Amino acid sequence: MKALVYRCTRPVVGWRNAHERNPRGYAYQNETQFVHVYGAQEGLWPISPGLTISIGKEGTGALEDWVRQAFGALDIETSNFDVGLSIEAVWRPGIFFDADMFAGLAQTSIDLRVAEQRLLLILERLDEIFLFVEPTKESLDAFGHKTRELLILACTEVEAYWKYYLVKAGVTEPKHGFRTTDYARVKEPLHLAEFEIAFPRYEAVPPLRPFATWNPAAATQTLDWYSQYNATKHDGLNHLKSASLSACLWAVAANVVMFSVRFGPHRLFGGAGMLSALVNSMLTISLRDCDVKSFYVPRLAVEGRGENITWGHADTIPPTPLSFQL
Repeated sequence: MKALVYRCTRPVVGWRNAHERNPRGYAYQNETQFVHVYGAQEGLWPISPGLTISIGKEGTGALEDWVRQAFGALDIETSNFDVGLSIEAVWRPGIFFDADMFAGLAQTSIDLRVAEQRLLLILERLDEIFLFVEPTKESLDAFGHKTRELLILACTEVEAYWKYYLVKAGVTEPKHGFRTTDYARVKEPLHLAEFEIAFPRYEAVPPLRPFATWNPAAATQTLDWYSQYNATKHDGLNHLKSASLSACLWAVAANVVMFSVRFGPHRLFGGAGMLSALVNSMLTISLRDCDVKSFYVPRLAVEGRGENITWGHADTIPPTPLSFQL
C-alpha cells in the first residue's frame, strides 16, 4: 500500500494555517480510513504525526479525489515505498523518534554509541583548531600538521561508512581493496547529494553539500576535499598545503552527512550528551532538492476513529526495514 505525496494549497477546518507551515501532504488508506499527515518543506522536511487528519472512507470516493477536495492537493505523486516500510540504515524524513530509528533503520544502541563517539572526536578536533585559526575568507586556505591530522581522520571515517554500505549490500571487497569508483555507487541510494551542512557562526564558511558534485566517472576528482586528502595522505611533505582548513570543513561535513544517513540527524540535536551540545553550537543540517517520493510515510494508529473527519495527534507504528541494496 503506497501513499500519495502532494502539495497542500487549501486550509481545512480545525487547522486553517497548517498548510502554510507544512505544505507537504502524505495520504494513504487502510481498511476503514483515509489518512492524511502534514509535512514541512524546509530544513529536514519532517513529517508530523501531530498534524494528522482521517476520515471514514465509506462513501468518500477515491483517495486522490479526497486529497484534491480537502487539501487542494497539487503535483500528486506515488511514494516509492509502501506505508510503514523503510530501508535498513538509510534515514529519510518520516523517521524522527529513537524507537522508530532503532526499528526502521535496524540499528542498535551500541551501534549508535560507537558512531557518536567517533563523530564527537572529529568535531572536537575541528573545534580545537578553531581556537587557533578563526575561519575567515583569508584563513580558509591555512594548513598545518593539525589540519592534516584532522583531514586524514575525517576522510578515513567517511571511507569506513562507504565500506559499511558496500558490505551490507553484499559487494565483495577486491584483493586490492575498494576504490573510490566502488564507493561512489552509494551516492544515489543513500541520497547523499541532498544533505547540506552549514556553520552559521562563521560567515566566511558557505553552506556545504559534500556529495553534490560526486560523479562516478571521476569519483576522486569530483570530491575536491577527498582528492586533497589523497594528496596529503600519500605525500605529506610536498602536499601539506592540501590539508587546508577548508578541506577539513568539507570532510567534517561529510561525516555529519554519513552519520545522519545511518542514524538520522535528529539525534544529533536532541540528545543530552556532549555531541549534541557541540553540534547545536556549531552547525545545522538541511535537505535540498529532495525526492519526496523516497520519504518513509509512517503508518499511524488511526483505526477506529469513526466515519467523521477527525484531526489531532496519531501515534506512529515503528517501520519495518527492508534490506539495503545497490
